[in-house]
Amino acid sequence: TSVRAPGDVQGSYIAEAIIEKVASYLSIDVDVIRKVNLHTYESLRLFHSNKAGEPTEYTLPLLWDKLAEFSGFNQRIKGVDEFNALNRWRKRGISRVPAVYGVPMRFTPGRVSVLSDGSIVVEVPGIEIGQGLWTKVKQMVAYSLGLIQCGTTSDELLDKIRVIQADTLSLVQGSVTGGSTTSEASSEAARICCDGLVERLLPVHAALVEKTGGPVTWESLISQAYQQSINMSVSNVYTPDISTGYYLNYGVAASEVEVNILTGETTILRTDIIYDCGKSLNPAVDLGQIEGAFVQGLGFFMLEEYLMNSDGLIVTDSTWTYKIPTVDTIPRQFNVEILNSGHHKNRVLSSKASGEPPLLLAASVHCAVRAAVKEAKKQIQTWSNNSREGIDLSFDLPVPATMPVVKEFCGLDVVEKYLEWNIHQKKNI
Repeated sequence: TSVRAPGDVQGSYIAEAIIEKVASYLSIDVDVIRKVNLHTYESLRLFHSNKAGEPTEYTLPLLWDKLAEFSGFNQRIKGVDEFNALNRWRKRGISRVPAVYGVPMRFTPGRVSVLSDGSIVVEVPGIEIGQGLWTKVKQMVAYSLGLIQCGTTSDELLDKIRVIQADTLSLVQGSVTGGSTTSEASSEAARICCDGLVERLLPVHAALVEKTGGPVTWESLISQAYQQSINMSVSNVYTPDISTGYYLNYGVAASEVEVNILTGETTILRTDIIYDCGKSLNPAVDLGQIEGAFVQGLGFFMLEEYLMNSDGLIVTDSTWTYKIPTVDTIPRQFNVEILNSGHHKNRVLSSKASGEPPLLLAASVHCAVRAAVKEAKKQIQTWSNNSREGIDLSFDLPVPATMPVVKEFCGLDVVEKYLEWNIHQKKNI
């Protein structure tokens, strides 16, 4: 987890913890404090200058309101309160958290070549590691070359494309795969190369149409281009400028959890996410990236404890001791909606990154657990003769909030306190 959104996830959580403290000190609902502290576009520009983009690109307030409607957030708050009033040993919490995450675009080379049989070979520096990079690149090439309108469908053209892994000789100015924007940058590099091929092929296409008087197939077009000794390989680079080199991503998540205060076990009942992908290059890929990043963040906030012994050796050195998210620890109900926020002139076909930014939204689970623990502490407070004795409602819940940590904060002697209170109540009858 530490290699994904390094520093950003920790920094954003610190901000959320401060918000929680302020809300507790002022005795105001934390969701109210969060909404008051959302950036306006003017304040966003003060912090991020030109990186904030155009006013229409700032969609966070819209996402905040849409999530409330999308998830029934306000109605569920009442349901959580009713549940907590009726249940002694289980408490629920719900929390809504925003995320603002900046990503850089990098200089990226590419090469697209069309072979004599009409097949298309694409070389980009980005490494396919399951994030759908090559899928997006293939789609971009099919879209760009499809502008020639040869009568070949996009699916047929897509089948002709293969992406091969470039090396430091084929693309001598390659870049790293990271920062959530390599898919975009590689796709844009491929598009620029395709523009060069389209420019060379359009005159050939026009001549064939005039000669035959009918539609021209992709194979006949490429065959004619080879007969005319046209160079069918284009190398080029994508070089972002000041307006395209950095931009901000926005998302909002709401999570509801249930805590067993006898054991400290946390069950994530439901998570709702709404995330701005611009115009997604591939919604299926981006959906998987959003869900995967959130679950990885869930591991950071709730499970993945890094322990060493007195000799400085790692104790949590395997999945037997280092717990990562599994099918029984992810949200039981997981809803993700991708916002199509329309045209963004400085983005790659108006798309936006989806890799690392959603990881920050997993803080909603931790904040919801804190809310549930707070309810448990309030209950213990009612069992005490001195209602203020030993109860800190402005506590800091550690990260990760593992089961033993949650149990400790709910009260290791919670049963004893209840029995003492119950006995005292019976004596007063």
